[in-house]
Amino acid sequence: MPDKKEAAYIAKSKFKVPFGTVSLTAEARRLIDEAWASNWVTQGKYVAQFERAFARRFDSRHAVAVSSGTDAVAVACAVLYDFGAQRGDEIIVPALTFIASGNAVLQAGFKPVFVDVDRTTLNIDPRQIEKVITARTRAILPVHLMGKPAPMDAVCCLAQKHGLFVIEDAAEAHGARYHDQAVGTIGDVGAFSLYAAHILTSIEGGMVLTQQARMAEALVSLRNHGMTGKFEAGRIGFSAKMHELEAAVGLGNMAIFSRILEKRRQNLLYLIDCFQAFAPFFITMEEGPDERIGPHAFPIILKEGLPFGKDEFVGQLESSGIDTRNLFYSIPTQCPGYQFLGYQLGDFPEAEYCSAHGTHIGIHQGLEREQLDYVVDTIQKFLKDRGCL
Repeated sequence: MPDKKEAAYIAKSKFKVPFGTVSLTAEARRLIDEAWASNWVTQGKYVAQFERAFARRFDSRHAVAVSSGTDAVAVACAVLYDFGAQRGDEIIVPALTFIASGNAVLQAGFKPVFVDVDRTTLNIDPRQIEKVITARTRAILPVHLMGKPAPMDAVCCLAQKHGLFVIEDAAEAHGARYHDQAVGTIGDVGAFSLYAAHILTSIEGGMVLTQQARMAEALVSLRNHGMTGKFEAGRIGFSAKMHELEAAVGLGNMAIFSRILEKRRQNLLYLIDCFQAFAPFFITMEEGPDERIGPHAFPIILKEGLPFGKDEFVGQLESSGIDTRNLFYSIPTQCPGYQFLGYQLGDFPEAEYCSAHGTHIGIHQGLEREQLDYVVDTIQKFLKDRGCL
C-alpha cells in the first residue's frame, strides 16, 4: 500500500494513473533534520553510510556516491583513463536509451559509437557489437533499459575476446538480477541513477559500483575535480559530489527498498499477465528464466500493420487519465545534437521503430491493482472500438 505522502501525491495528480511517485520516509526526515542541525550538509558521514549500505545491498565491494545518474556514467567512463584509455577513444552504446547515456560518454571525453537494439527486449543487440569494434574501442556500455537486464553473457564474452571494459548503465535497474547476480556488478563498473522516479531514490544523485579497489580509488578522485589530496589534482575530474541531505533521503529509502521493489514486481508481473490478451497488437516486457527485472516502468510498443498509430493510442491513454512517456529516441538519428557524428536516419531501424511506435507507463509502488485494471480496461475498450477485438 502507498504511504500517506504517496497517496496524497496521487490524489493531487491530474492523472488517475500517474507515471511516478515519491517516497520520503520518516527515517529520511529524521536524518535530514540531523544533517541540517550539524551545520555540515556537503559530503560527509551520511554519504559514507549510504555508500556502505548501497554496496551491501547490491553485493559490491565498493560504492561511490555522486550527484546524478549521468555523472555516475561519466565518472565510470572517465576511470578508464587510469587504465590506458586516451581522449577520443570509443565506447559502444545502444542507440535506444535515455540521452544521458550518450551525453555522459561525451562529457567524459570519449566518442560514443552506437549499435542497434533488440526490439523485443529494448536492450543492446550483441550481434551488432563486433561489427563496430575498432583499434580505438575501449569499452561496451550496455543499458539495462526499464530495469530489464541486458544480455550480459554475450556482452562480457565479446569484451573479454577484444580486451574491452564493460560499463553497466543500471540507471533504472535497482534490484535487477542476471543469473542471480546483481545488475551493476557484472561488468567492471556499474552506474545507477537515484532520481526521484526511480526504484531507489535520493531525489537526485547517483551511485557507482565496482569490485576493484584501484577503480574505486580513481572514482573517489574523479567525483571531486580529480583531487588526490588537499588541492592536489592528480587527474582531470568532475564536480559531482553527493551532499548529506540527498544521502539522508537515500538511507531512508534504503530501509524500505525491499518493499518498494516487491510492490513494483507485483505490478509488473500482473501487467505482463494481463497483456497476454493483447499480444497480437503490442510488444511488452517479458521476464526470462535467468533474469529478475527491477521494474522502472512498463513499455508498450505497437506492432506493425495495426489500424491505428502511436499518437492515437497514446492520446486515448492520456485523455483517460493514464500518464505516459515516449519510449526515448534513437540517440544518433533522432536527437539533433548528435548529428555531428554523421549517422543517418535508417541506420538503427529497431531503435527508430521503438521510438516511433513505443510509449511507457508507470508501474511504481504507489499504484494499486484497481489502477492497473483501469489501464487494461482502457486499452481493451480502445481495441474494441477499432474492431481489433
